[in-house]
Amino acid sequence: MTDAAVLPTGFQPLEVFVDTWALVTSFERSRRRETSSLAQMRHFYDAFSPYLKDALAYLDGKGLAEFAPADERLMALCLSLAHVTLAVEVQGEAEAQNALLRHEMRITRSTAERAT
Repeated sequence: MTDAAVLPTGFQPLEVFVDTWALVTSFERSRRRETSSLAQMRHFYDAFSPYLKDALAYLDGKGLAEFAPADERLMALCLSLAHVTLAVEVQGEAEAQNALLRHEMRITRSTAERAT
């Protein structure tokens, strides 16, 4: 795999989601979930879910410091999947009514994004 690869070998079918869902920060992932329709989230969820076990095994086989850009994008897709899973699996169309105060509680960064 070269640094020019969008995603690691075996995950090319997911490349169509990189521009939309391979987001670096928690804030970006939260915002994408907030602004996406249930149909958009379900499309991503349905396409990525069959790859999740293999993606996690692949990523677990490397240290974070060893991640190539393609690996980082795959990790970002995994994290985005985590953001949309509750909406798709549990809340469905009721997500909006179950998240009435979402605009009051913004995720701006995670502990992984602490300033050094």
